[in-house]
Amino acid sequence: MNRILKYYLDTLIHTGTFSVIDAGGNLRTWGDGTGEPLTVRFNSHAAERAVALNPSLRFGEVYMNGGADVVEGTMYDVLALIFQNAGNHVTSRPWMRAIERMRRVARGIVQYNTPTRARSNVKHHYDLSGALYDLFLDEDRQYSCAYFERPDATLEEAQLAKKRHIAAKLRLDRDDLKVLDIGCGWGGMGLYLAGKLSADVVGVTLSDEQLAIARQRAEDAGLSERAEFRLQDYRKTQGPFDRIVSVGMFEHVGVGFYDAYFSHCAEILKDDGVMLLHTIGRYDPPGNTNAFIQKYIFPGGYIPALSEVMAAAERSGLIVSDVEILRIHYAETLKHWRERFLSRRDEAKALYDERFCRMWEFYLAASETAFRWQDLVVFQLQFTKSLDTLPITRGYMAAEEERLRRLDEPGSGNVADLRRCEAAE
Repeated sequence: MNRILKYYLDTLIHTGTFSVIDAGGNLRTWGDGTGEPLTVRFNSHAAERAVALNPSLRFGEVYMNGGADVVEGTMYDVLALIFQNAGNHVTSRPWMRAIERMRRVARGIVQYNTPTRARSNVKHHYDLSGALYDLFLDEDRQYSCAYFERPDATLEEAQLAKKRHIAAKLRLDRDDLKVLDIGCGWGGMGLYLAGKLSADVVGVTLSDEQLAIARQRAEDAGLSERAEFRLQDYRKTQGPFDRIVSVGMFEHVGVGFYDAYFSHCAEILKDDGVMLLHTIGRYDPPGNTNAFIQKYIFPGGYIPALSEVMAAAERSGLIVSDVEILRIHYAETLKHWRERFLSRRDEAKALYDERFCRMWEFYLAASETAFRWQDLVVFQLQFTKSLDTLPITRGYMAAEEERLRRLDEPGSGNVADLRRCEAAE
């Protein structure tokens, strides 16, 4: 076995039962013998060397390209064991820290997300076949962290609860408010606000696939007059807007563009407006995006520390009016996605190939384990431009969420119908 890889595993794995079959066919085992046995087989000496020198990038890459196989357990089980043993210190070896320092220095280049580059990055991931996303997303195609009000909630229930939770924080307290949805995806959030809350929504995306589906969904729902979807960079969107919402898009902005992002939002938000930002974040200081995810899944992406977000927001003049940290919710969301994807893996292979399936399997497993055992959470940040825009206690959020829950019952109509019923009572 490669000596560096052996040294790394000697110092990393203390619990569990983890075995490696090296390229020469030799078996070695680490851990304390607890749990289900897990075994990885390397199919070449080159694969061993690659993982030994840069595991954060090469382990996923080697697995994706067939240089290694999980022959006992699953990739999720393997990553779970590694992260539980390592905690936040997966890159604790000196040469790994050096690699991460170099990546940190270069992140301004990697995340230089100009409008042209941002569109290219979006197309890389979001313009994949829509049939792929149908394999594992909920019916509304919500591709962001769900909100699990109950441990036994279905993915569909949790994604609907997420939309309620966000809408309550936006406080759409009158009809015909104009809402901007930055990074509207396949239109689910915007259609919820237009259909249930009678908002006039403008959704912007850089994905041709998402745009076509969002527009078709609006037409099918009879909401084309209220929900307009555009192929447009957020920097080109003109206001003013009463509300701004952005769900799962800020991760693609790039740390060098945070000031421009918040300054533009402040410019197009009305003086009595409300903004809600929902984004993946890290609970520790600024760092790097996982190397495999950055190279193969989300080029140009970055997961910020709260300090990075807040500093840019403060410079824009926006007022932070509420902060909520969602813990574990994304791990549960990713568990649903991973299990659904694996249950329909043959269909994904028919759309693409075995290499793609291995890449996607690693991406989903690595993401879920990172949200369970590393430093990833989700931030929901509310902003205003005036201290007196919203009630001075958070009770209105719970009251609005309960009202929206009533609206989400089948046959309940929209907020205008509910208001008429409440007035009649």
